[in-house]
Amino acid sequence: MTFDRGYFNLGYIDTLSYKDTFIHRLDPRIKLASTFIFILTIVSFPKYEVSGLVPFFLFPALLLLFGDIPVSFILKKVLIVSPFALFVGIFNPFLDTKALYDFNGILISGGWISFLSVIIKFVLTVSAGLLLIATTSFPGVCYALQQLGIPDIFVSQLLFLYRYIFVLMEETMRVVRARDLRSFGRKGHGMETFVNITGTLFIKTVERSERIYQAMLSRGFDGKIKTTKRYRIAMADALFFMTTASSCFLLRKYNLALLLGSLITGTDR
Repeated sequence: MTFDRGYFNLGYIDTLSYKDTFIHRLDPRIKLASTFIFILTIVSFPKYEVSGLVPFFLFPALLLLFGDIPVSFILKKVLIVSPFALFVGIFNPFLDTKALYDFNGILISGGWISFLSVIIKFVLTVSAGLLLIATTSFPGVCYALQQLGIPDIFVSQLLFLYRYIFVLMEETMRVVRARDLRSFGRKGHGMETFVNITGTLFIKTVERSERIYQAMLSRGFDGKIKTTKRYRIAMADALFFMTTASSCFLLRKYNLALLLGSLITGTDR
């Protein structure tokens, strides 16, 4: 089994990061800082805010367009982790029953409004993070973190966690396949089988980690991420950052959806 084909496979996001588009060519530090400002702005909205969040979908939409990222890839990844957001907000309608809106005689409680707000915030923040990796690559994000002053030990651990999770998945499939071949079709699913597989995987993981660590030391690894590619902040990078930051500020201060609604209502009148 491989993990580098298909939209559901983790390796596909690395393939997307090697495209040559305007978004991909932006400096990783600029993209990381812009994404951070975007996410910070999203989470700063109050729990009952919904209409003010809608215009922020423009940011991931433009990244999808100019970064040439398949929409289906982002949607599938968001759906995979969506149960976490559902679990966080599913109890809101039962805990907050005070009616806030009357929609054609139907009373809508604050719990449903806050639940919808949680879902929208979740979709916006997760899609922004996925698009950051899909247009930068995870090593590029780690390089940006290092350049922005994040401790080297944290950045290194983050990079190794991402890089070797594929190795761990492959090793897990080998252990499971070997167990199935030796069981002659009698596939056990009890606790004993789970403990045996986990123990075998742990031993193989420790042995491989020691070999990898010795190989890294023999090649002069000193705990810092080094790259042959040199990045330089150009005018396009500065314009992208200023546009993103100013747009987030304006959309946070002014509810564009309500302003447009009032304008349309006034025109109709």
